[in-house]
Amino acid sequence: MLNWVVLILVGIIFFATSFVTLQLRIDKFIYKKIKKIYDDVALLESSTIPSYPVTTDMQTLTAEIEKFAKDKKIEIDTLKIREEYRKDFLGNVSHELKTPLFTVQGYLETLLDGAIDDKNVRKKYIIRANKAVDRLIYIVKDLDLITKLEVGDLNLEKKSFNVVELIRNVFDLLEMKADKKNITLTFDIVYAKPIMVFADKEKIQQVLTNLLVNSIKYGNDNGTTEVSVENLVKNKVIVRVTDNGEGIPAAYIPRLFERFYRVDQSGSRREGGSGLGLAIVKHVIEAHGEKIYIESAVEVGSEFSFTLEKSSI
Repeated sequence: MLNWVVLILVGIIFFATSFVTLQLRIDKFIYKKIKKIYDDVALLESSTIPSYPVTTDMQTLTAEIEKFAKDKKIEIDTLKIREEYRKDFLGNVSHELKTPLFTVQGYLETLLDGAIDDKNVRKKYIIRANKAVDRLIYIVKDLDLITKLEVGDLNLEKKSFNVVELIRNVFDLLEMKADKKNITLTFDIVYAKPIMVFADKEKIQQVLTNLLVNSIKYGNDNGTTEVSVENLVKNKVIVRVTDNGEGIPAAYIPRLFERFYRVDQSGSRREGGSGLGLAIVKHVIEAHGEKIYIESAVEVGSEFSFTLEKSSI
């Protein structure tokens, strides 16, 4: 009987020892394999690896790896979008710059080939080359401005001013441009009292100028561009720029504020400009913490509107 008891005890001790030893070896093996997975992942991006100890729980590990894979997929998709945007942007910049550059080059080469001796031709070509240089400067200035806006490197100098008076000033500045197409720039009503807002006056003038110039460019001859300033909520007003021009197809509206984006996909510009006007408008308004909206219908017209903070003065 004693021998059976001893035999059973020895068996139990042997089984327990073998089980513990095997469990420890398996845990060590699994830990090594999982640790290698963590190390491999760490080679991709150490900042995404959790700071807590390596787990040997397969469910937790699977969840962590799936999360990592999902984050990486989002990152890769974002990089692909950025790469497409970069290619598109470089192509657009090249397109915008090469036209005035080739124009200047053509006039200068013509002058160097002998046309410089003709006084009338010389003056005409120099004037045209100068206009092309002005366009280059205009594009570069707009690129510089929009870059500052996008990286948040533009300090807004906010102050109280009468937005109605500012709109009148922009009307005066663009009167000749509008007259060329017989377009009338007008208010929706007579504003007898000032409407005071709190914003960067110079930047809001640029917003109004860009919107009105855009309206004139794509407006119909003998058309009208109307500006209104309305109370939106207690501390906000909304400025609306409405025209009865050619309008914009709905499919193009979501991309309208992109740099150099063309509604006309033919590759040639019917009208001049840097191609950055609406992108600058969007960034300036958003830099103020405000919103910009657009409504448009083909052969009916377009309305761009943006909010501004009312002045407390």
